[in-house]
Amino acid sequence: MPGHVFGRSTRGSLPVAAAGEGCYIVDSTGKRYLDGSGGAAVSCLGHSDAGVRAALHAQLDRLAFAHTGFFTSDAAESLSDRLAAHAPEGIERVYLVSGGSEAVEAAIKLARQYFMEIGQPQRHRVIARRQSYHGNTLGALAAGGNEWRRAQFAPLLVETSHIAPCYEYRDRKEDETQEAYGRRVADELEAEILRLGPETVMAFIAEPVVGATAGAVPAVPGYLKRIREICDRHGVLLILDEVMCGMGRTGHLFACEEDGVAPDMITVAKGLGAGYQPIGATLASGRIYDAIAAGSGFFQHGHTYMGHPMAAAAAGAVLDAILDRGLLPRVREQGAKLRAALEAELGQHPHVGDIRGRGLLLGVELVSDRETRAPFDPARKLHARVKALAFEAGLICYPMGGTIDGQRGDHILLAPPYIIDDAQIDELVEKLSGAIRQAAAA
Repeated sequence: MPGHVFGRSTRGSLPVAAAGEGCYIVDSTGKRYLDGSGGAAVSCLGHSDAGVRAALHAQLDRLAFAHTGFFTSDAAESLSDRLAAHAPEGIERVYLVSGGSEAVEAAIKLARQYFMEIGQPQRHRVIARRQSYHGNTLGALAAGGNEWRRAQFAPLLVETSHIAPCYEYRDRKEDETQEAYGRRVADELEAEILRLGPETVMAFIAEPVVGATAGAVPAVPGYLKRIREICDRHGVLLILDEVMCGMGRTGHLFACEEDGVAPDMITVAKGLGAGYQPIGATLASGRIYDAIAAGSGFFQHGHTYMGHPMAAAAAGAVLDAILDRGLLPRVREQGAKLRAALEAELGQHPHVGDIRGRGLLLGVELVSDRETRAPFDPARKLHARVKALAFEAGLICYPMGGTIDGQRGDHILLAPPYIIDDAQIDELVEKLSGAIRQAAAA
């Protein structure tokens, strides 16, 4: 399709999305695609939610935009109040932006300003984990550990320390309990803080369930609690990136609820707007907000479209749907069904090494040998082949390569809408398994 759009790729052409019907996207030829990944874990309510559409129409009839340098809005105030009311203990303030990268960028800058405000200007270092992704703006990209995305921009990135991920399938020793393994890799944080000098470290950032880079890898029990202890001991802020895993995706509004941990900041996006509007948020503790209020009184950051009334209205309706329609228990229920179906169909497949995740955020790791867990040759680009075959069959999924170290390993990420029904789970598994079998046999 010729045109002037500068898209993600200059090669090939894409079908035109013409309509959305529940868990399906329909292209201009009438072909239907089951959205098995919510795009990129975005479309948590599907593509035609009546409540969100009504909220957008109502907001548009009242007010489309008012710059936050001059006004607040009822939509932004209401959304922020409700998010704060359901957030982990200590989280009291909500800074509304337009997406996940912006949310992470704001969190990093807010961490820096917090320490400036309280008289600790020497704290400027960020520690993160390998094989995580925190966004594509330069600050967020520097914090992330996705080597493929970082490589060509490395000269532009602020130096960031990266410790081991919490990646049980690959890294837990045979004689090691989950708890012992979690403590071992968490203790790498303390070692890195001490190496850098505790007085220089401002924040540690991590995804409670790693999303696209490693394929729905959850923290093992006790890991995040140990991380919280280490951060507290050294005065380091804990930022949990829930851009992909938050807003109900794991069966809890905030993924860290399952780990029993309250961070200093949480970033959310994707499922917050469910694709109906671009929106994200940085949620911050009262302690951080109070330090700004007692000091300069001004967060030296901002975007034109932050707190956008239309986006806030959509997100408010999404939050209403998640909390008032019983979707959190539904995510847990349907997630268990999807995982069981995947395990029944693929659990003994010679090229499926691991099926993992929480709720409706699940990953399937592909291997050339189940016994040794050896990955496929990266030159095969198996993940891309699975994606193409699944799409041809009418299934949208989110495969990616470089699962292990940025170069080796293939996985498929699944993050379907929370409204997915049992028949659609069967359709998803059937089409995905067919794509995997074809791709692995080629």
